[in-house]
Amino acid sequence: MGTDFHGNEAVFERFASKAEDERAEVIVVGGDITHFGSFDEAKQLLSLLVRVEVPVIFVPGNCDPQPIVGMLVDGVKCIHGESATYGDVTFMGAGGSPPTPFKTPFEMSEDKIMETLKRASQNLPNSQWVVLVSHTPPVDTLLDKTFLGRHVGSSSVRKFIEERKPSIALCGHIHEAKGRDQIGSSLLLNPGPARHGNYAEVTFNSEVTIELSFL
Repeated sequence: MGTDFHGNEAVFERFASKAEDERAEVIVVGGDITHFGSFDEAKQLLSLLVRVEVPVIFVPGNCDPQPIVGMLVDGVKCIHGESATYGDVTFMGAGGSPPTPFKTPFEMSEDKIMETLKRASQNLPNSQWVVLVSHTPPVDTLLDKTFLGRHVGSSSVRKFIEERKPSIALCGHIHEAKGRDQIGSSLLLNPGPARHGNYAEVTFNSEVTIELSFL
């Protein structure tokens, strides 16, 4: 899983190579594919991952253009408000972020975030593992704390995790909040920004295992 690439093409290339080397079965991109870039730029960057020949799923970040939700690229699926199942793992997603002081391109109210989460969780199969991919971390965790000590995550994402108890929530957005946490039985992971070389490997066997790594 990689997130917060912010338009760095070289990092996308390295991420694809790492996925090949590690024989990834699914590639997950957690948003901020571009840095205030265009639809065409996002499409070109995501297309770099298709050569790995495994499913690529993504949610948009707050720095991405909203139209990428409808992007059609063979081998790539946007799961913003949707879900996708591979084997015994179901992924569901919500991109964007709550409103920020910076008026970034893809911001939503907490009500809209909850609506998106509920839409993504409709009619989920009875999978062994359910993975929430949310660009924004849940509020009041280790993963949403800024350098200034403020918690700026989403209250809707937190409420959804508390109520629906996904196996793990993969998020990003807050670059300085790389790490792990937990809400109830749900694991939480922010691998740190890919543009600085961060990514994570998540394995589902008898339990969920996480390895934070560098490209």
